[in-house]
Amino acid sequence: MSAKEKLRQTVERLSESEAAETLNYLAQHHRHSDTLNELLDGAPLDDEPSTPEEEEGVREAKAEIARGELFSADEIKREIA
Repeated sequence: MSAKEKLRQTVERLSESEAAETLNYLAQHHRHSDTLNELLDGAPLDDEPSTPEEEEGVREAKAEIARGELFSADEIKREIA
């Protein structure tokens, strides 16, 4: 069963007041996401030169990616939960 199907089933079991609270929560969360995206879109570019340490970190990260040493967002969430 997909996440959306599970969500639909859960929504059907909510009382009217629970549904209203959930809707308000989702609306606030969406507004915060929009605000963050607007803030990031309007942020100035980082034009300061990189340090040698930062450049080495970038090289190391790219090498790890090339070797397949990476984690999905879901894996990271599971690890920190």
